[in-house]
Amino acid sequence: MAEKNVGRSAAELVTLPYSLWRRWNPFWIIGELSETRFWMYLLLLPSLVLIVSVILYPTINGFALSVQNVRLNRPANNGFAGLNQYIRVWNDPLFWLSLQNTAMWVTITTIIEFLLGLTAALALNRNLPGTRLIGVIVLIPFFLPNVVAGNIWAMMLDPRLGVINDLLIRIGFLGTQKAWFADPSTAMAAAILVESWHGFPFFALLLLAGMKSIPNDLYKAATIDGAGWLSQLRLITLPMLRTVIAAAVILRVIGLVNSPDLLLILTGGGPGRATQVLSLYAFITAYKDFNFGYSGALSVVMFAMLMFFAWAYIRISGVNREN
Repeated sequence: MAEKNVGRSAAELVTLPYSLWRRWNPFWIIGELSETRFWMYLLLLPSLVLIVSVILYPTINGFALSVQNVRLNRPANNGFAGLNQYIRVWNDPLFWLSLQNTAMWVTITTIIEFLLGLTAALALNRNLPGTRLIGVIVLIPFFLPNVVAGNIWAMMLDPRLGVINDLLIRIGFLGTQKAWFADPSTAMAAAILVESWHGFPFFALLLLAGMKSIPNDLYKAATIDGAGWLSQLRLITLPMLRTVIAAAVILRVIGLVNSPDLLLILTGGGPGRATQVLSLYAFITAYKDFNFGYSGALSVVMFAMLMFFAWAYIRISGVNREN
C-alpha cells in the first residue's frame, strides 16, 4: 500500500476517500445522469416496469394459456394443445350463441346509454339554476359498484316483493306479477335496462366535458342565421364532439364486452342461455368448469374482436382525419 502511494502528496491522500465516496454516491450518479440523454429512460423505467407487470405479462400469459390444455380437475390431460382450443371455439354452438347475445347486449345498451347521456349532457349544459345538483344526482348510478346496482334492481324487479311490478299493476300495464329475469323473452331486455341506467352517466360526463370546450360564438352565429336547436345539434354539437363520442363508444363497448358481473348477478346467463354473453361464458368455463385453457382461447377471441372493432370504428367515424 505504501508503494502505491509513493509520489502522492499528503493533500491527495486526504482527499482520496472523499473522491471515492463521491464517485459511488447514488445522488451524485443521478445528478450526472440528469445531464445526459439517458435521464428520460430512467424516468420512464418505473412506468415501464408497471406496464410489463400489470398489462404485458398477463396478456402474454393469456395468449400462452389459450394454446394449452389447462384443466384443474383433469391435470393428467394438461399440456400443449396448439390450435385445438381455437378449433373447438369455431365448432362450439354455445360460442356462437354467446356471440349473438353479446352483439345484442353491447349494441342496444351502447345506443341507449349514448342517447340518455347526450340528453342529460344537453340539459346540464344549459347552466340553469340547480343544474349542478342535478348533475351530481345524474352521476350517482355510475358511482355505484355493479354488485350494488345489480342487487338493487334484482330486488326492485322481484316478482313477489318488487316495487316495479306493483307500480305496473297499479297503473294497469300488468295484470299479474311478472318474473322479468326468469322469462327468456324479457330477461335480456330487463338486463339492458339495468345496465343502461347504470352506465349512461359515463356518456353524460364525457359529452358534457366536450360541450364545455365548444366556443359559444358558434351557437350565437348559428342563432343569428336562423338555425334552431336541432340544427345546431346536428351541425355544431355532434361534429365538434366526434372525437369524444368515438373515445366514449370504444371505451364503453370494451367495458360491456369484458364485464359479466351485472349479468352474473341478475340472471347468471339464464334462463337457459338467453343472457349468456362471451365474457360470462369465459368466466363460467374458467371458474366453474376449471377449464382455463379454453377460457383463455375465448378471451383471446374477444380481444381480437375488440381490436378489430376499435380499428373499424375509428376508420368509419373518421376521427383520425384532419378537420
